Amino acid sequence: MSDTRLPVLFLTDPILLPGMVVPIELDDAARAAVDAAQATDSQKLLVAPRLDDRYPSYGVIASIVQVGRLGGGQHAAVVKGEKRAHIGSGTTGPGAALWVEVDEAAEPTVTEETRELAAEYKKLVLAMLQRREAWQVIDSVNKLTDPSALADTAGYASYLTDVQKRQLLETPDVVERLRTLITWTTDHLAEVEVNDKIAGDVRDGMEKTQKEFLLRQQLAAIRKELGEGEPDGSDDYRARIEAATLPDNVREAALREVGKLERSSEQSPESGYLRTWLDTVLDLPWDTTTTDSTDIASAREILDADHHGLEDVKDRIVEYLAVRARRAERGLQVVGGRGSGAVMLLAGPPGVGKTSLGESVARALGRKFVRVALGGVRDEAEIRGHRRTYVGALPGRIVRAIGEAGSMNPVVLLDEIDKVGSDQRGDPAAALLEVLDPAQNHTFRDHYLDLDLDLSDVVFLATANVVEQIPSALIDRMELVTLDGYTEDDKVAIARDYLLPRQRDRAALTADEVTVTDDALRKIAADYTREPGVRQFERFLAKAMRKATTRLAADDTALVIDEPDLVDYLGRPRFTPESEERTAVPGVATGLAVTGMGGDVLFIEASSTVGDAGLTLTGQLGDVMKESAQIALSYVRSHATELGVDPAALDRKIHIHVPAGATPKDGPSAGVTMVTALVSMATGRRVRAEVGMTGEVTLNGRVLPIGGLKQKLLAAQRAGLTTVFVPIRNEPDLDDVPAEVLDAVEVRPMTDVADIILAALEDSTADVTAAA
Repeated sequence: MSDTRLPVLFLTDPILLPGMVVPIELDDAARAAVDAAQATDSQKLLVAPRLDDRYPSYGVIASIVQVGRLGGGQHAAVVKGEKRAHIGSGTTGPGAALWVEVDEAAEPTVTEETRELAAEYKKLVLAMLQRREAWQVIDSVNKLTDPSALADTAGYASYLTDVQKRQLLETPDVVERLRTLITWTTDHLAEVEVNDKIAGDVRDGMEKTQKEFLLRQQLAAIRKELGEGEPDGSDDYRARIEAATLPDNVREAALREVGKLERSSEQSPESGYLRTWLDTVLDLPWDTTTTDSTDIASAREILDADHHGLEDVKDRIVEYLAVRARRAERGLQVVGGRGSGAVMLLAGPPGVGKTSLGESVARALGRKFVRVALGGVRDEAEIRGHRRTYVGALPGRIVRAIGEAGSMNPVVLLDEIDKVGSDQRGDPAAALLEVLDPAQNHTFRDHYLDLDLDLSDVVFLATANVVEQIPSALIDRMELVTLDGYTEDDKVAIARDYLLPRQRDRAALTADEVTVTDDALRKIAADYTREPGVRQFERFLAKAMRKATTRLAADDTALVIDEPDLVDYLGRPRFTPESEERTAVPGVATGLAVTGMGGDVLFIEASSTVGDAGLTLTGQLGDVMKESAQIALSYVRSHATELGVDPAALDRKIHIHVPAGATPKDGPSAGVTMVTALVSMATGRRVRAEVGMTGEVTLNGRVLPIGGLKQKLLAAQRAGLTTVFVPIRNEPDLDDVPAEVLDAVEVRPMTDVADIILAALEDSTADVTAAA
């Protein structure tokens, strides 16, 4: 290492490292340093970085390659860095330049580690240059063999800051320099790769978007040249709206949405929602209505041909038609109008023809028919629709039913309205209030459409099994028409005229091949089915027709199915009269009840055992029936002497049981039956086998009215009872009971439960005679 005195040139930018050739714009201080260097024999100077916080410790001994002027006339020089040198103390020299003493850095010893680090760094530099496709520079780097010279080429690297380059200048140890450069370059390469990937993804997305836009424009231009116009369901919603016959408010709303669609981009999620909404609105039959039939006689014939009985429903439909026909004759408004719709609730047990009646009503009116199944619906949005802001939003079932029907005045059957539930998503039954209220449904608003929809000319029919499960506010908006079930004669007529021909046709049979007698049909109704409707009846007929088809395959002889043949076709009878057997012992009384499946016979048993006085109830009874049992026991105890009961017989442990414990039972109609069973138990007198009873009782023995009298009397007839005691206040309800039921069953209205007991219990002499 030798000591040298050189003029110094301080530079802010660029940082000069050994091996670099750079142009320098000369100010006065720089010109002084260059002039001083040119005056020496070596024509060298020291180039060092200008630092604000300290004096530089290292610089580069550089030679002057050329001195001249730039294009703008400024003085400039080109210098080439040669060796790294340590800066010593200042000294004097010729000219105005600053002179310093410098010690040239010793040449580093090349070791195996140095070569390995240099090779690794060269790979990184070449990888960087290849990404930039700088092939000439790659050739120059490949020719470098000196590790120190290779490391100093980092002075040209644009990704290194001036601070990093000064650090390299002040690091004479080549091993340390290479390690630092490998770390910096590796980090930079990783960052470049990530940036390039992101830029490539963005570029590909933009190119795809631009390509799709260009193709759409070309497609539109091609269609225009060919004169084909837009395809069906195209984006030309404005023309479709102008061509459609829409109400004014609907047209204005649709045009507003079209304006939003035209202003939105193809990639906007909102455009998809707008298109779906516009398609839904345009698909609704805003200007389509059917013309009602005004032939009242023909309508009645259709109803009679499709259904046996059901006079109340048929009368109501015919009345509706008659009013509309009369208004049309007198030039009054017929279609639409506030409160002109008909909303009927068909309530009754399963199998009586509620659902199929809706189709017959539509045929009689000459309207389209659509069925909306409400069983198990728990979401209010199923009725009112979803808000359009939700993904997958749809209009409600009412709007969808109008669309399916294809007209604005169909017959809509709301099936199983009593099975609508409610949860955290709202109460669908409450949403139906506006739909079914004739005073409100002319402005029904679906959440999805957000438009007023006139439902006033829609004929709504609702069906239900249990009226008590429907909210009272909803029932208030409908006309209740009860279908209580069929008598035995009705079932025989329905089977002969409707069910048997249908099942024969399904089994590919004719009336000449298989005949079923009326006696056989009556036997099926009496002993094979105990239902208010005819659904199970039809299943037995289907079974008989299948067996008949099988027999005809073996022997092609016409078959006549009579009452004695039923065991071969249907097996043994499912039901036999049991009242006489059940009431053969004291303490058992026959009551009548109404369930969701129609009327039914209920046997109530009472017994007593030795023990503390108390009451035990079994049979899965509800709170109302439990109270009825308490009231019955209290009445019998307080009137024991009048009823001929020994008070001591009631100071025991009393047990009241209602069989079929798996079936929940509740309702205010079993009081008189429980009193009768208790008195029978306490007196040892049996209840007459042919007697049934229904009614609630008070503490002083008054018989209170009950509901479902018609269904109960039908059940009594099916069970073979001949005498039924009913509350006297239910006597007006007998007008609705078929005459054949009243002929078969003696109905005795009663006021006091004591009178029922007197008439229902066998006298003691009869018991003695029977025992003898």
